[in-house]
Amino acid sequence: MKLLGISGTIIGAKTGIVVRKVLDDVKKKYPDIEVEMLDMMDYDVEFCDGRPPEKYSADTRAVIEKVASADFYVIGTPIFQGSIPGVLKNLFDLIHPDAFRNKVMGFVANGGTYQHFLVIENQLKPIAGYFRAFVAPSYVYANYDHFNSENEIADEDLLKRISGLTDEVVHMQKSLKGSTAKVSE
Repeated sequence: MKLLGISGTIIGAKTGIVVRKVLDDVKKKYPDIEVEMLDMMDYDVEFCDGRPPEKYSADTRAVIEKVASADFYVIGTPIFQGSIPGVLKNLFDLIHPDAFRNKVMGFVANGGTYQHFLVIENQLKPIAGYFRAFVAPSYVYANYDHFNSENEIADEDLLKRISGLTDEVVHMQKSLKGSTAKVSE
């Protein structure tokens, strides 16, 4: 069972820090789960334009394959101008909807203020619904006040929420994977 953490931005560090913290928590609590980090900063991904996947660059194909082959996800995004960045939207556009179908998604986001936490509710959850993914009921939202000057998570409540999200996505994934009932398509 593989959990893929996705940092859906090509700028800044905080999104990746929060996603990695979730993955570290999974490794610590659930050593039987394989974790992998997909940091969009590490890839030169082309814009989605409707080509078949094999017609894209090697980096773009690698990202598509990583996402499609994962069993469940923790998806992180910064909030820019009250919305997710184009990098993450482009990633969603590149992935065939069937790749996310009946898979668990947990969300983390970060922004400069407390006001942007609803982007998860108003943008990410509807996208997951379109994909027919199962969404963890909780999510993690962090802002600048939750980090110290070295960009380390310094807020105990945020760490508790990360731990709670970890438990939710793993519990959901294990429950779904252990189920013998076939999900109708």
